Amino acid sequence: MRRGVDLTQIEAAHRKRTKAAALLIFILMPLTILAGMVLGGDRQYMLVSTMLLVYTMLPFYMVFEKRKPKAREIVLIAMMSALIICIHMACRFTVPLKAGSALVIISGITLGPEAGFLIGSLSRFVLNFYEGQGPWTPWQMFSWGLLAFLAGLAFNKPTVEKLKSRNLQVVMGPVLCIAVGGIAAYICYLLFPGEDGTFLGWRLYVFGALGMLVGVLLQRRRLPVDDLTLTLFTFFSIFIIYGGLLNICAMTTAAGIPGADEISWGTLKGLYISGVPYDFWHAAWAAVFNFFFGNMFITKLERIKMKYGIYR
Repeated sequence: MRRGVDLTQIEAAHRKRTKAAALLIFILMPLTILAGMVLGGDRQYMLVSTMLLVYTMLPFYMVFEKRKPKAREIVLIAMMSALIICIHMACRFTVPLKAGSALVIISGITLGPEAGFLIGSLSRFVLNFYEGQGPWTPWQMFSWGLLAFLAGLAFNKPTVEKLKSRNLQVVMGPVLCIAVGGIAAYICYLLFPGEDGTFLGWRLYVFGALGMLVGVLLQRRRLPVDDLTLTLFTFFSIFIIYGGLLNICAMTTAAGIPGADEISWGTLKGLYISGVPYDFWHAAWAAVFNFFFGNMFITKLERIKMKYGIYR
């Protein structure tokens, strides 16, 4: 017990939430996608997208509500969401830096995975009132939220002192896992080249995502918050996670347009191949933003948390 809080109950609730999230992500979501494709063809893409959004958001929003956050924490979350929207729109019309994607990762690191997920999904929802709402909105909301959630799980609690230190031994763990995933993707391409005829396709995303998830699990809450680690995590997470999900989104949302390609494995493979350049530059510009400005934003947020007694 600590200040009237039963730590055993907290740990039990955490394990229960993890199991529920695993059930939703690895079982219910694939079954829903399969059912939508078999029963609805290309007509139910919006329904399937919305259901996926509901599945993935439920555990995180429920946890955030049960935390009973203080008013000052809610204000900080609202302020961070507004800041992401404003900076993203400013960079869109001035410089090509993908500030929105970079800042949602910072939100997860500084405010925790649950609050980071809320900030990412809320920011994308409001931002699309300016950039355009559509069936892609649920996918973008979930993808931004997932970036923040993974960052909150992977990084250690930031402090001003740790921002200036680097621990390459810890950083190399996830990097090596992603590298092994890339090598496995290339070996898969050599053994089973398929009809696409290029290594830069779905293999790069699938094996890279597996390697990244393994790396995050191995170094959970151990990654140091420094410019190098933040830059590498930003690049790989946006390229693999955000890019991989939005390629699927492009196929499902375009299926309802007359003359567009139907939902199929061949269509998805083509989108993964054509999406590599865009995903690369999206990830690269976001990584550049966090390399130069990431530590500045983290330092400011940590001082705000310290001043107003807001803790992860």
